[in-house]
Amino acid sequence: MKYGQEAIREARLEPWPNPSPERDYLVEISFPEFTCLCPRSGYPDFAVIRIKYVPDEFIVELKSLKLYLNSFRNKHISHEESTNRIFADIQGAIRPKSLEVVGDFHPRGNVHTVITVKQGEIS
Repeated sequence: MKYGQEAIREARLEPWPNPSPERDYLVEISFPEFTCLCPRSGYPDFAVIRIKYVPDEFIVELKSLKLYLNSFRNKHISHEESTNRIFADIQGAIRPKSLEVVGDFHPRGNVHTVITVKQGEIS
């Protein structure tokens, strides 16, 4: 197994202390190379994952987020389930004041799907 594959297999979201807990600020992250596998056909699905959150005590460490998102590459999972799982895992790891996760899946079979999961107000 190559070192990158092992890192992805062991990926866990890593919370870091918020460097500015005295103020509210918005963190926006875009992951344009998200892939997973269709649970019905096994064909690859491609998406842009957009994450917005207002941190409370913690922020998410970006390399851990990258490896975590790459761990979906070989999972047979629907657009809806993957977006909701990403939301739940980030929510569980850092407990932000507000969070929004958007899965913008590229068209396949002439169908374009956008899944938005959110909690709280995002500016």
